Amino acid sequence: MRYLLFLCLIISGVIHSQNATLAKDYFQKGEFEKALIEYKKLYAKSSSNITYINQVINTYQQLEQYNEAEDFLLELMERVKYPAFIVELGYNYQLKNNLPKAKENYQKAIAFIDQKASHVFGIARSFQNHSLLDEAIIAYEKAAALNPDFNFNVQLAQIYGEQGNIEKMFNSYLNYAQSNPLAVRDVKRAVNDFINEDSANQNNVVFRKLLLTKMQQEPNLLWNELLSWLFIQQKDYKKAFTQEKAIYKRELESLSKIEELALMASNDNENDIAKDIFNYIIETAQDTNTKLKAYQNLLQIDIKESQKSNYSAIKKKYIELLETFGKQAETLKLQISYAHFLAFYLNDTEEATKFLETSLKLPLASIEKAQVKLELGDILVLQEKFNKALIYFTQIQRNLKNSTISQEARFKVAKASYFKGDFKWAESQLKILKASTSQLIANDALDLKLLISDNKYEDSLQTALKRYAKADLLAFQNRNDEAINLLDNILEEHKTEPIIPQALFKQAQLFELKGVIEKAKVNYEYIIDNYRDGILIDDALFHLAEIYEKQLNNPEKAKALYEQIIFNHADSIYFVDARKRYRTLRGDAIN
Repeated sequence: MRYLLFLCLIISGVIHSQNATLAKDYFQKGEFEKALIEYKKLYAKSSSNITYINQVINTYQQLEQYNEAEDFLLELMERVKYPAFIVELGYNYQLKNNLPKAKENYQKAIAFIDQKASHVFGIARSFQNHSLLDEAIIAYEKAAALNPDFNFNVQLAQIYGEQGNIEKMFNSYLNYAQSNPLAVRDVKRAVNDFINEDSANQNNVVFRKLLLTKMQQEPNLLWNELLSWLFIQQKDYKKAFTQEKAIYKRELESLSKIEELALMASNDNENDIAKDIFNYIIETAQDTNTKLKAYQNLLQIDIKESQKSNYSAIKKKYIELLETFGKQAETLKLQISYAHFLAFYLNDTEEATKFLETSLKLPLASIEKAQVKLELGDILVLQEKFNKALIYFTQIQRNLKNSTISQEARFKVAKASYFKGDFKWAESQLKILKASTSQLIANDALDLKLLISDNKYEDSLQTALKRYAKADLLAFQNRNDEAINLLDNILEEHKTEPIIPQALFKQAQLFELKGVIEKAKVNYEYIIDNYRDGILIDDALFHLAEIYEKQLNNPEKAKALYEQIIFNHADSIYFVDARKRYRTLRGDAIN
C-alpha cells in the first residue's frame, strides 16, 4: 500500500512538472491563450506558488485582459496579505492607462514598509521587475531608515546604474565596500564595467573625485586602495605608487602589492616608474629575499633596455650582487639569472655551464636542483647539444614526478626533440602534456602539437617542417636576423604547403621584436586576407590591432580588428582583451 502511494506521488509530480514545462513553452512561443489555461490549472493545484501567480497575471496582461487580471489580483489579495501584490495591482492600472490609480497603489505598497521594514524585499523586487526604479529606490531608502541593519547599497547601485546616474551608483558601491571590506573585489568588478583606461573619461573622473572627497572627509585606507586600483586601470603607475606607499606607511606589512605594481609597470614597458618602485623596495625591505628580487628585476629592465655595448656593465652588476649576497641556496634565482645572461646575451655558454655546475654542488632541495638543471638543459639546447640536454630534462621528470616543474621538463624534452627533427617523439610527449595541470604548459603543448601534426604528412622528408623548426631554434638562440632569412626561404620555396601561415606569423613576431613594424603589419594582413579559416586568424587580428593602436596611432583600424575577434572568434584566448580594448577605443563607459 505504501509503495502504491509513493508511486502515485512520483507520477503526480512528473505530470505536474510536465504541465509547468508545457505552460512555459506556450508562453515563450506567444501562445498566450493556451499558456493561460495551463497556468490556471497549475494555480488551482498550487495556489500559493508565487511563480504560477505571477505567470497568471503576466499572461492576462499579455492578452490585454486587464480587467481579468485586476479581478484575479483583488481576489488573491483577499486571501493572501502580501504587499507586493499591491504593486502588481498598481502596475495593472498603469497598463490600463489609469495613472492616478497606479500611483495610489504604489504609495499604498510603500506605506506597508512602515508597518514592517522586511516587506521591502517583495515590494522593491516587484517595482524593479516592472522597471519602476524611482519607486524601488524610495522603498529601499525607507526600509534602510527604519532598520539600520539593512544594507541595500548594492541594490541601489544597480538601480542607479540602470538609470544612468553614475555618481550615485559609484557612491552606493563605495558605501557597500566600506561596510563590507570582504566585498571590495566584487565592488571593483562592478565598477570596472563603467570605467576604462582613459583617465579623462567622465566616469573615471567622477569615481576619482568621489574617492578623493571621501578621503578628505573620513580617512580610510580603503580609499587609497581603490584609488590605486583606478590608477592601475588607467596604467598611471606613478599615481598608483603614491597610493601604495601611503598604504604601506600606515600598515608597515608586506611589500608584495608594491612589488606587484612594479612588475605590472615593467610588463607595460613603463620602465622609469618600474625602476623607481624597485629601488623603493630595495631601500625599504627588511628581508634579503625581497631585496634580491628587486635587484634582479632591475637587472632584467637593464637587459631589456641595453644594447650589446652595455652588457659588460650588466655583468659587473651581477658579480657585485653575488659578492654582496653570497653564492648560496638563498641566491639561487640570481645565480640562474646570471648564467642565463652569460649564455643567451654574452654567448659565453662555457662560463655559464661551469657556473651552474658549481651551483649544483650547493646544499639544495630537489626542486632547486631541478631549476638549475632546467637552465643547464636550455644552455645545451642553445648549443644544439640536444641529447645532453635531454638527459637533464629526463632526470627532472624522473626525480619529481607529476610536479609542475616535471611537466615543464617534459615540454622541454618535446621542444628539444622538435628542434632536432624528431617529430614523432616530440608529438608523443606533447600528447601527454595536453592534460597538464599548468594551463600555460598545456596551451604551449597544444600549439606545438598542432604545428607538427598539421605539417608532418605534407612530404615524406618533412623538409618544410624541419626548416621551420630550425628557424624556431635560431629565434630561441637570439639569432633573429638568421631566423627571418630562413623563414623568407620557406615562404619562397614552400608556397603551397600548410607551413606558410605559421612561417608568416613567426616572422611577424620577430619583425616586432626588431621594431620593423611595417613588415610585421604586412605579414599579419596577409594571414588575415588569405588564411581566414586557419588557427592563426585570431592571433593575427589581435597583433595587428595592437600595432594600429599602439604603434601607428590609428584607433579606428584597431577598433575594427578587435571587433572582428569579438563577433567572429568568441572562443579565442584574445576575446576578453579584445573586448576591453574595443570598449576603451570606442569610449564606452558602460558595459
